[in-house]
Amino acid sequence: MTQPIRIYIADDHTIVRDALAVMLQIHSDIKVVGSGSDGRQAMKDVALLQPDVVIMDIAMPNLNGIEAALLLKDAQPKVKIIMLSMYATKEHIFRALRAGARGYLLKNSAGSELVNAIRTVQTGQRYLSQKIADAVVDDYLIEGRVAGPLDALSMREREVLQLVAEGHSSAKVAAMLSLSPKSIETYRSRLMQKIGVSDVPGLVKFSIHHGLISLE
Repeated sequence: MTQPIRIYIADDHTIVRDALAVMLQIHSDIKVVGSGSDGRQAMKDVALLQPDVVIMDIAMPNLNGIEAALLLKDAQPKVKIIMLSMYATKEHIFRALRAGARGYLLKNSAGSELVNAIRTVQTGQRYLSQKIADAVVDDYLIEGRVAGPLDALSMREREVLQLVAEGHSSAKVAAMLSLSPKSIETYRSRLMQKIGVSDVPGLVKFSIHHGLISLE
């Protein structure tokens, strides 16, 4: 028989802890093994109880949920954390994810999503509340991701890069983009300098590596 997922709840409101525990205990594959009211207590309890998943409120006294998550990531790396919060701002969400949280739920949707989130993160996947997922992805794509080589290029430079790597001549690329061949040569020279390649074979290799073109 499969062992139930062991849950620890960290929230500074007793009524929230109790309500979550009651809601979760009706599921046979979930077992609440403990709860606490602040991050420091959670650190001690998690070390003792060794739960699989910690449901962590961000706003807690003594040690907030994000700082506690950071410490747990180092001290208890196998423990998966679901952050439970009233905050839907990208700042809070990004900080929580960078702190190691595998899930992020808004409190007003926790009842309908928490069980699914627990089961999802237990399998190693990430879970974001449906109310914030789209906005977070949009913001992350615009502002939050780590810059790569392609990010140094303008949209026009990326267009030229792909077309040149596909084997089109400067004259053909110029016609396709309604530019002069001289402009294409300028774009190509500039983008090659930005990505650190010195010839067309280098451009092709770079483009394949970054998924702009395929070998097919």
